[in-house]
Amino acid sequence: MRHLVFLLALVLHAAPPQQPHVHEAAKPADSHVCPMHPDVKGAVGAKCPRCGMALVPVKAPVAGPTGPKLTLADLERMAIGQSPVIGQAQAMVDAAAGRAQQAGLWPNPSFGANGEHVSKVTGGGALGGFVEQRFITAGKLGLNRKVAQQDQAASVQMQSAEKQRLLNTVRSLYYQALGDQRLIDVRRDLANLALRAVGVSRELANVGQADRPDLLAAETEAERIELELISAQNAQERTWRQLAAVVNQPTLRVSPLEGDLEAVPQLDADQALETIYRDSPELRAAEVAVRRSEFTVRRAEVEKLPDIFVRGGLRNNREFGEIGPFGPTQRRGLEGIFDVSVQIPLFNRNQGGVKAAKADAAHARLEVDRTKLSLQARLAAEYKDYRDSSIAVERYRTRILPKARQAYDLYLANFRQMAGAYPQALIAQRNLFQLQDSYIAALVNTWQRAVQIQGLLLGASGTQPGPAKASREEPE
Repeated sequence: MRHLVFLLALVLHAAPPQQPHVHEAAKPADSHVCPMHPDVKGAVGAKCPRCGMALVPVKAPVAGPTGPKLTLADLERMAIGQSPVIGQAQAMVDAAAGRAQQAGLWPNPSFGANGEHVSKVTGGGALGGFVEQRFITAGKLGLNRKVAQQDQAASVQMQSAEKQRLLNTVRSLYYQALGDQRLIDVRRDLANLALRAVGVSRELANVGQADRPDLLAAETEAERIELELISAQNAQERTWRQLAAVVNQPTLRVSPLEGDLEAVPQLDADQALETIYRDSPELRAAEVAVRRSEFTVRRAEVEKLPDIFVRGGLRNNREFGEIGPFGPTQRRGLEGIFDVSVQIPLFNRNQGGVKAAKADAAHARLEVDRTKLSLQARLAAEYKDYRDSSIAVERYRTRILPKARQAYDLYLANFRQMAGAYPQALIAQRNLFQLQDSYIAALVNTWQRAVQIQGLLLGASGTQPGPAKASREEPE
């Protein structure tokens, strides 16, 4: 048993879990390796020149996704060019522009016919036509258009917000996919080591230096590690399916990504808040609402000024205008007609409308302050998560992982010198890989929190699947 675990330790030590990488395919001349001296390689049937032990096969690594590398910019271009969210937002802007145009148009004139005293008794009465027009006074149409133009400006801010939310979703999923890719590399390395350990166990069992329980234990450990690798691959598939939906590319499949997960951004809370105040579509929309409310108040105040209704036309009056000794002598003929009317604001001077408009204006001004406070509070929560993750990343990188790697190396060195128990080396090795998993999760979470802060706290697109939130592991 002691020989078995010693050889397992050497196998695990042959490829220490440093940075994850993709192995190159083994060449035929180097397809086997010595269990006792992993640096000794050779062809099938060869023996180690140092210890004389038969070389065991090298497990071929599982290849990762191949093809041209995708960048974040590539995915963003796909989303902007193909996502229905962008088209919907543009349609809302176009609709608002149409309403702004319509709001300033004059009412159409009315054409009609009229008749009076149409009877044989009166000689046929009067028949004619008229045109009627309503004249809008006090610049009401201009104010209507200005109110509608502010609605158009608000829809433009909503369009900007939807575009930013879409980009936030793409970026969060991109960094999740980078983390999935990195995690698979780590777990694939561990799976390859476990399979090599199984091969050594079988070699020793064949020469009678290992018992069946030892082989079963090695195989069980390899199966457990394989399940973790499968879980990571399934998570990667999920992320890429979400990406395919966000960028509206149903044929998008798992592909290698270009990017540096380690280069986490350094954010300052005060500068971030200043940027958010300057660029936030939410805040700009609130400010647009203030301008809209000011025009609405002016429009309500001039509502009491009456419009003018004018109607004029011609008619042929066939009644006789003069009566002579021998009867009617002449018909009246063509006559001009006109009406002018205004509504007197005696009872209704739009008092309630003015009061309501002023209250809405006060609400809009306060909404600007409320939005600023809301952004500040949301930034505080998001920045706290960002700081937690970024501190964890730095702690893992500079302290935890180096110490865990050093502990593993020391335990393994002690065991190779027969000065320590192999379970301690095994526990240290497992702990190192688990810490690497946590380190990757912290990297992903740091990037996703940074995306939300740099994305003006707008969150993910409401009509698209959001990214899977990475679990955060805190160093003790």
